[in-house]
Amino acid sequence: MGTRRAESTLDNIVCTHDFRINCSDCRLNSICLPIALEAHDIDRLDNIIQRSKPLRKGEHVYRESEPFTSVFAVRSGSVKAYKITGDGKEQITGFYFPGELLGVDGIAYYRHSVSAKALETAAVCEIPFKRLEELSTTLPSLQRHFFKLMSQEITQDQQLITLLSKNSAEQRIASLLLSISARSARLKLSATSFRLPMSRTDIGNYLGLTVETVSRIFSRLQKAGLLDVENKEIRMLEIDKVRKMAGI
Repeated sequence: MGTRRAESTLDNIVCTHDFRINCSDCRLNSICLPIALEAHDIDRLDNIIQRSKPLRKGEHVYRESEPFTSVFAVRSGSVKAYKITGDGKEQITGFYFPGELLGVDGIAYYRHSVSAKALETAAVCEIPFKRLEELSTTLPSLQRHFFKLMSQEITQDQQLITLLSKNSAEQRIASLLLSISARSARLKLSATSFRLPMSRTDIGNYLGLTVETVSRIFSRLQKAGLLDVENKEIRMLEIDKVRKMAGI
């Protein structure tokens, strides 16, 4: 168990929560930054990025309806985005992991359309959007890279629609596990051993399932030999069968 935890914990392997780290030193720079940026250009970008002390679990990055001023890159930990429905309930709209961008929902109307808060201790880089726009005019590769990150955000929204269109609860959970697997692999971590930072309740909320259904399916997948589940630690033993279950 100790080995699995060491292999799959993004906080320790990818980046520390140290808010004093800069872009050049960050182990996520190959994901966050355009490859074409020269060292002095990275320094220019680094100068506009604001880093605060890590967020504790439950603390907000921003709240729904707040004025939009910045986009944010997750450096360590994880964040969930959610909306408050008409009856006052929380509806989760996405999960964000190291190297991923959030906050672009506010660009269109200059206000955030969702809230975002830490699922666990998390560090984020705040990038003032006006200064990012100004810098992008002189660094075309940065502008292209930002568009790429925005495209990934749109793709994730489309993936949610696809997830919720799946006929069975098994398909939805299998698809979510494969999405997290792919994102772990993008960070040069294991695609088959990872930690789920969100609770079973959050998973159910996101996928439109009850927490009882989520727990039952995880138990079923474990009994079938497809997964090894220990609390939030997941090891995919038969990833091809999980893909088949998801209809991929």
